[in-house]
Amino acid sequence: MKTVVVGGGIVGLCAAWALRRAGADVSVVEQGVLPNPLGSSVDQHRLIRYPYGAQRGYLRMVREAYHGWERLWGDLKMRLYAETGTLILSGAGDGWAKESVVALAAEEIEHLAFDAETVTGRWPMLVGDGLDDAYYCPSGGVLFAQSIIAALSGHLRERGVPMLTGRTVAALDAEAGSLTLADGNTLRADRILVAAGPWTGRLLPDLAPVSRPSRQTVVYLQPPAEFVAAWHAAPMLLEIGAAKGFYLVPPRVTRDGMRTGLKISDHRFGPTADPDGNRDPSSAEIDAILDNARHRIAGLEGYRVLQGKTCFYDVEPEERLQFRRLGARGYALCGTSGHGFKFGPALGERIAAVLQEKAEFEAAARWAAGHIIEVPAAASDSSG
Repeated sequence: MKTVVVGGGIVGLCAAWALRRAGADVSVVEQGVLPNPLGSSVDQHRLIRYPYGAQRGYLRMVREAYHGWERLWGDLKMRLYAETGTLILSGAGDGWAKESVVALAAEEIEHLAFDAETVTGRWPMLVGDGLDDAYYCPSGGVLFAQSIIAALSGHLRERGVPMLTGRTVAALDAEAGSLTLADGNTLRADRILVAAGPWTGRLLPDLAPVSRPSRQTVVYLQPPAEFVAAWHAAPMLLEIGAAKGFYLVPPRVTRDGMRTGLKISDHRFGPTADPDGNRDPSSAEIDAILDNARHRIAGLEGYRVLQGKTCFYDVEPEERLQFRRLGARGYALCGTSGHGFKFGPALGERIAAVLQEKAEFEAAARWAAGHIIEVPAAASDSSG
């Protein structure tokens, strides 16, 4: 059974990895180079963490995600991950942190409650004023995203997977199992998987409502000299449920010596835009990100902006990943909404099992969407 994967981001490459690992005939079609600098998967880092507000299904899926990454590290023979821990903060009227802790407790995920004095004592670059809740999880960390895409695409090439880069898909016939490329060539397969991120709606207009291309700004900062060491030892920081919420990724050094930066952004979704359009963030977009964090980062005006970048999410209104069937031979994974990278290997394995008719599509679709079957914790701690 031959499969063609459209899209060389984390989901497409992980599906190809899982298919090839199972001995399947698979190829990847990517419109750019690999790693594609315009892809949603390509930046210095992405996060994996247990806190998920009230979305307990996704919290459970993180357990499976960690196991998937371990299998991938084994195949890549390298570990492109750094544990940082997770600091969850909230101000007045913000229930996301409390909802996260209820779920963490129910799933027996280790976490500690801190008061404002403890937070500022351990992390003096933070401000404790207006801090209602603070929780720390020793788990959670940074996935070195661009390095992962590079290593995984290289691994697939070594395993004999054709990587057709610089090829744009103009049309798809999911019933016949054919792809028409912009250059006029046609590819045929028994199964087609579309994992095109924010370009999904352009290729598959019926999926546009669950794959809106959302323009997101991220900012890299140089902290003042007195805080450099503290940030290199800091956890990831999530204050994403507040009116002025943000997330912050601490700098780290990868195993190959690359230094990643101090990154800050806002998980709230941006305006709909063309992912092929101008990606230079405006000063207003950068200032808006910084304004969201001024209440929590001490002396933020003393931090130097090193770079502003634009990436794109493909947004589903409820932030639930969408695994969809397309006709007789096609499938699509979209709606990752900025939180899908952490599930890459686990998603790839689930999708591969469906494409090989070793698992039921409906169960995989419910799992991807974060729906769980409520069972006693003693009986199971996995997603249904």
